Amino acid sequence: MKKYGILFLFLSLTAGMWISCEQAEKEQVVLINTSAGDLKVKLYNNTPKHRDNFIKLVNDGFYKDLLFHRVIKQFTIQAGDPDSKGAPTERNLGQGGPGYTIDAEFAAGCIHKKGALAASRRGNATNPTKLSSGSQFYFVQGKTYSQNELNELSKQTGKQFTTQQIDTYTTLGGTPELDGDYTVFGEVIEGLEVIDKIANVETQAQRPVKDIKITATQLVDQQQ
Repeated sequence: MKKYGILFLFLSLTAGMWISCEQAEKEQVVLINTSAGDLKVKLYNNTPKHRDNFIKLVNDGFYKDLLFHRVIKQFTIQAGDPDSKGAPTERNLGQGGPGYTIDAEFAAGCIHKKGALAASRRGNATNPTKLSSGSQFYFVQGKTYSQNELNELSKQTGKQFTTQQIDTYTTLGGTPELDGDYTVFGEVIEGLEVIDKIANVETQAQRPVKDIKITATQLVDQQQ
């Protein structure tokens, strides 16, 4: 069965698809309460379709009691599948959604650094335009890279990393292999340690052995 997943896709960045990631206006902030701790997330204004959809789902209470159903240490933690609510341990998760997708919104500078919030999607074989899931998302934990590792990744994938990307991935860390393939539409501004806590739990087939759920979400304020 096909799943919404975070696939290891290595495609060159297309310059014409990118817009600036600089934020001129105040950014919406969402508080995500989980059974492992709280995350405060700002949503980027230059990914308005993803921003507005996420806010709608938050206000509708869509994410309440959904699980982090896919956790990969030093990579990402994924949630937002409505089928995960109350799901037994043997249930196969990752296919669920609200019944629609969202157009990709790639913005230069909005990269897969640690704490990035990005949209999950189906793979290129069935989704060549990289449409995002209507509800599933992931937070990046990732890892730090050396300059040599980034150079090797660039050779393998054909991706050229900017100075910003190099500085970020050699200090804060992240998942540079995902840049340009999945829409990044926000970032954690409080609670990075919660991502580490979730990413380090025991898993079976990438699902936490002990359920970790989203207990509540709410729009809290705006950030300059």
